Amino acid sequence: MSVIRALFVYPVKSCGGIALEAAQLYAEGLKWDRHWMVVDETGRMASQREYATMARVACAFVEGGVRLSSVDMDTELFLSFLPQGDARRVRATVWKDTVDALDEGDEAARWITQAVGVPLRIVRFAPDVTRLANKKWTNGEDVPTQFADAFPLLVTNEASLADLNARLVAKGAPPVPMNRFRPNIVIDGEDAFEEDFIDTLSIDGGAVVLRFAKPCDRCQITTLDHRTGERHPHWIGEPLDTLMTYRADARVNGGLTFGMNATVVSGAGKPVSVGAPVEWELRFDE
Repeated sequence: MSVIRALFVYPVKSCGGIALEAAQLYAEGLKWDRHWMVVDETGRMASQREYATMARVACAFVEGGVRLSSVDMDTELFLSFLPQGDARRVRATVWKDTVDALDEGDEAARWITQAVGVPLRIVRFAPDVTRLANKKWTNGEDVPTQFADAFPLLVTNEASLADLNARLVAKGAPPVPMNRFRPNIVIDGEDAFEEDFIDTLSIDGGAVVLRFAKPCDRCQITTLDHRTGERHPHWIGEPLDTLMTYRADARVNGGLTFGMNATVVSGAGKPVSVGAPVEWELRFDE
């Protein structure tokens, strides 16, 4: 039987993830996923692509909000679930989209600046703002997301990771954990890379239905150890070097893919949990 093996949310984009046993699902993704974002002085998103030390910023849910910590710092930062009443409205850019956001203030800016080592600020997604995924991949439908790269959810497959790791080990490279790919939902019980052909995924007897919209093309973030923010000294291009040998996908202009971006067809507002059974319908028209 295929099941959900793991659930993750990343409250602050490009910072540490939180493993959960259950999470509330909304049209824009799992609750609190990529609700906050680190930005530079121009309001443009900052990520591990430019600042590997962001991988060392850990997030944890605590009463009333999210606590940020770093192995490099003695202090922690608390971000409330509730926006500050006097929060300054700013413009924030994630890839090609620029939206209104709420600045989390100077204390948060000082903390993240010290943690990462360059001048940065933290913003939160404004409650009255809608950001839509690219309609090229959503059948023309309006699909909201917050500060995720492009889609509400990223789904990966345990068997696909096992396949990749077998290839890495065969060449003498160390295997990589699933957190290199920063998924929201990890499924188990399917063949390796069968997710490439999934049209819809039903969770818990159809209580929730997801549509697999677009293969996720990967970047150099996958080469970072997310505990340390460092690359393996002898295998700095892995796992991308190995993915290059068999995972170039014409659907995304030859990008190296692992996992599928997904949208919510039905079940928004319902919980999803680890261990929930999943079923899928395949498509073979591409």
